[in-house]
Amino acid sequence: MRDISILENHSLIFEKDRIIDFIPYGSISNESEYKIIDVKDKVLLPGLVECHTHTAFAGSRAKEFRSKLAGTSYEEIAKLGGGINTTVLAVRNASFDELVRLIIPRINYFISQGITSLEIKSGYGLDFENEIKLLRVIHHLQKIFPITIIPTFLGAHAIPVEMKNNREAYLEEITHKMLPFIAENSLAKFCDGFCELTAFSTAEIDVIFSKAKSLGFDLKLHTDQFNAFGGIEVALNYDAVSVDHLEVIKENDIAQVADSDAAAVLLPGVSFFLNDGYAPARKLIDAGAIVALSTDYNPGSSNIANLNLIMSLAVLKMKMTIEETISAVTINAAKALKINEDVGSIEIGKKADFSVFNTNDYTDIVYNVGKNLNELTIKNGGVIYKNKNE
Repeated sequence: MRDISILENHSLIFEKDRIIDFIPYGSISNESEYKIIDVKDKVLLPGLVECHTHTAFAGSRAKEFRSKLAGTSYEEIAKLGGGINTTVLAVRNASFDELVRLIIPRINYFISQGITSLEIKSGYGLDFENEIKLLRVIHHLQKIFPITIIPTFLGAHAIPVEMKNNREAYLEEITHKMLPFIAENSLAKFCDGFCELTAFSTAEIDVIFSKAKSLGFDLKLHTDQFNAFGGIEVALNYDAVSVDHLEVIKENDIAQVADSDAAAVLLPGVSFFLNDGYAPARKLIDAGAIVALSTDYNPGSSNIANLNLIMSLAVLKMKMTIEETISAVTINAAKALKINEDVGSIEIGKKADFSVFNTNDYTDIVYNVGKNLNELTIKNGGVIYKNKNE
């Protein structure tokens, strides 16, 4: 992760949507035959990859934010019927068009940061009608935006209030109604779950993952955020593509993650927002784990859509190097979405997805905490965003 293979004084040649060559700068004799994008004295990175977000939501949890500031924990708020279920009510009351209208500026903000691949989860519907509504919204957004948007089904986010005394019925709805319909209609690439004391047990995740895998879904798991009680083992048993959060991961599980092919997606924005402990990034990286970073953008535990801030938190709070951090939001984040064969690094044959930063020293990207230095976002060889102030 520390070797980001810097290449200076070269031109990058791409044709249509693919990189085809690198040549020394100034060696093009027939410039008029090319469309030139001038990035001299800039830092060009692969298009950034946002691999864990809950961007599809409605409503606000500002009142709960006040409660957190007063000392009420995230788990206590959830037990009192707030938390995820507050957002569920807002989503259920929102129309398809209202959700699209709410989400469009959020995606534009991600694009302005140099993000060219974005994962968006459902998980705020928690019944068949509204989970499908969210996934159809995400599918619609795929059509109107030029970036890659990857949908993830997160029906196992929480037990809905109306089924809190009948968990088995909700599991049945997920496994026998939601998952088959989503698979048949190709509405999601991944199936995710939240393995936590206030959410789903390891046994319940096992049931959901067994069905999801049989239907061809790739798997992800929120686990070891507040409590560690076997979620990682379940995820790895099903060859999950990623295990996400890991703030309270146990020492012996670090080795298991490192020995697996799963990406460890760390979400320091949650720790910052909840004023809680950070995931042991240093131990995971030193053990050889594939560590990725993401915002976990959501209205309750990380109301942060700024990936630059996440990168700065990684170096300041989790002792990651700047180079490791860049790897974590590019190639490793792509690995967490199973798109690393196409994006995440600048290599011949890969997609012409780039972020161009207004600096000649990539340290500035992380040093300027919370400041967006991205000047150009290039997707499939075309400029899709230009900072008008530059």
